[in-house]
Amino acid sequence: MEQASAAAVINARGIVTGWSDGARTLTGYPAEEAVGRSVGALLAEPPSTTAVAALEGPLVLRHRDGSPLPLTVRACPVLGADGAPHGYVLTAEPRPALEPTPAPTLAEQAFQQASMSLSVFDTEQRYLRLNDVACRVMGVPEDVLIGRFFPESVEDADHSRSFLANLRLAAETGRPVRYNSWAGAPALNREHAWSIEMWPLKDDSGCVTAVALAAFDSTEQYLAQQRLALLNAAAVGIGTTLDVVRTAEELVEILVPRYADFASVDLLPWVLGADEPPPAPDGEIVLRRVAHGSVTEGAPDAAVPLGQTDVYPPFSPPVRALREGRAVRSQAGEPDFVRWVEDRNARSPEGISHRKGVHSMIAVPLRARGTTLGVAVGVRMAHPDDYVADDAVLAEELASRAAVCIDNARRFARERSTALALQSSLLPRDLPGQAAVEVAHRYLPSGSLAGIGGDWFDVIPLSGSRVALVVGDVVGHGIPSSATMGRLCTAVRTLADVDLPPDELLTHLDDLVTHLATDDTGDEVAELGATCLYAVYDPVSRRLTMAAAGHPPPAVVLPDGTASLVPMTAGPPLGVGGLPFEAVELELPEGAVVALYTDGLIEDRDRDVDHATAELCRALTASAESLDELCDSVLKAVMPEEPSDDVALLLVRTRALGADRVATWDIDPDPAHVAGARQSATEQLTAWGLDEESFVTELVVSELVTNAIRYGEPPIQLRLIRDRALICEVSDGSSTSPHLRRAHAYDEGGRGLLLVAQLTQRWGSRQTDGGKTIWAEQPLPPD
Repeated sequence: MEQASAAAVINARGIVTGWSDGARTLTGYPAEEAVGRSVGALLAEPPSTTAVAALEGPLVLRHRDGSPLPLTVRACPVLGADGAPHGYVLTAEPRPALEPTPAPTLAEQAFQQASMSLSVFDTEQRYLRLNDVACRVMGVPEDVLIGRFFPESVEDADHSRSFLANLRLAAETGRPVRYNSWAGAPALNREHAWSIEMWPLKDDSGCVTAVALAAFDSTEQYLAQQRLALLNAAAVGIGTTLDVVRTAEELVEILVPRYADFASVDLLPWVLGADEPPPAPDGEIVLRRVAHGSVTEGAPDAAVPLGQTDVYPPFSPPVRALREGRAVRSQAGEPDFVRWVEDRNARSPEGISHRKGVHSMIAVPLRARGTTLGVAVGVRMAHPDDYVADDAVLAEELASRAAVCIDNARRFARERSTALALQSSLLPRDLPGQAAVEVAHRYLPSGSLAGIGGDWFDVIPLSGSRVALVVGDVVGHGIPSSATMGRLCTAVRTLADVDLPPDELLTHLDDLVTHLATDDTGDEVAELGATCLYAVYDPVSRRLTMAAAGHPPPAVVLPDGTASLVPMTAGPPLGVGGLPFEAVELELPEGAVVALYTDGLIEDRDRDVDHATAELCRALTASAESLDELCDSVLKAVMPEEPSDDVALLLVRTRALGADRVATWDIDPDPAHVAGARQSATEQLTAWGLDEESFVTELVVSELVTNAIRYGEPPIQLRLIRDRALICEVSDGSSTSPHLRRAHAYDEGGRGLLLVAQLTQRWGSRQTDGGKTIWAEQPLPPD
């Protein structure tokens, strides 16, 4: 270097590599002390941004004797083979001694005092300037960083590499760069959210000479967005089912890992049952663990296994939250927190290593509609931040939403259980044994959110060994439908006792539904709509007579294996009113199988009804050792995987009473033939080996035949049927029904029917197409 010139050379990293004798004379530093040092170490105060950008301007160095040395410095870049600056040649001359140090410009003051982090890097990503906030973030003064390469000042992490890549991108492209980052900083004790903008600084020729950046700490806004996102996720993810346990699991899935490293949901035991909430206990509280989750797979840090109960002491945060009705925060170092952790460690020593580092806990009660259901707990271990007041507000909001969903699930489960119990009590359990048909049945309640429906079936013994087969479906779900089903089931049994034909019975039932709907108000009217199929099978004539009110037709399988739906007019549903019902009659061979069912078996929004009924007919023809086995195979083949409605299936196999079990006589309408009728009946009983029943039978035949001759109209017929009971029937052409009356002491007659009622098991009358039939049954000993 020329001694007359004060000059220095610095490399791309800001290290002095050359030092002239003029520089020694001007600054007092010999070359051996200056070469190898950072140029920033020689500065008494940082250069102005304007001077750095222009490569020319005032600069204050520190003289070797410690005094400030005002200079005017010019920098000339030294270009390498690639055309990029590899260093700078600096020339300096002293400013006049009387020239005062210029006051900072307004722009410099704005840069230095800005509330956000501002810094300037050269095109090689070395620090040129930092404002006060940037220095506080980095934790060191500006002169320590000036001239240093950025990666040397930070940890080697993804966010640091991303920052460096964006600096290079702005320098190389000459375009601004904006991005957000969640990262830490050397002087900060936790990660922060940063909104960063970088823009290039260009000279008059448009060349990029430096890159400036501004970093805004947006942590509070970021955390608020995260809390809002968590609430949105809870609104979508909690309450997807009406299952209490699953709802609790969904709450845990929302909390871990975004809000807690470990979370649990404990419910009061009554919530999982059908009981009403008991009074809040004093002191310890027993809770049942229904869900928990952890950032560690398998939740080894859980001290209470799923499904088990635990006794929570009064000092514990969960009990405090339940009693105070608000979120309770507890931090490491607090006495109750320490006691709680010690209690957990004593209860589950194997999880101690996984609980290491527990520093914050929050417990929030699950309350809905004024009722406390349980408590949710969140624990932080790896998460660096303690729970703060904003976290408590968020926890209470999440718990409130979850509690409403849990309470809805609890109420649904209770209503479903009540409706199922009500329906089960109304449906027949053990169908009476009889000779007319062999019976098998299945009832499957729906698992859908709509609840239990109003499907029902029944098998009702009728006079003359006949049997009534009933299947019906009430519109709607839940307790109202089950209650309506009970009304209709009772009404059908009552009307069946009157022995009405199927079409007339449905007409009376339709009137009943209409009256029930009229008694109710508003939307409840629609809930009283129903469908029903009523059929009567006579094993003597082997005839099946049926009528339907908006119900699917039954399927019949003949002994030869052919199956088909019975062609019939369904008629209007019950409750429409004013429209007739049409009866259908068909003769069945012994051994035919009749399938009666509700629409849940064949109808579904994703299924074709015709295809489903074809599957039903095919399934009914499958070989099976019993009707029960056939029931199961039909349901497996036809029922959808997830039925949206209840399914009732009633299978009956017809039997026939042969001529050897039925005896019929035509009676002339002359009282003189009553004795002959008694004699014929006695002889038939002897042939059947029923001599012991002769006395009562003679009396019954005598009374019923006498009444038919005296008060009825021809033709008159006597019939004896030997079934599980001995049945005596007398038919005549009159439609006038007999009735019991109390005879006075001086009356000569009027005691016959009373005597029949006393001597037989039951008696009654039914209307026929040609008149009426009076019947009486006597019990028979088992074969």
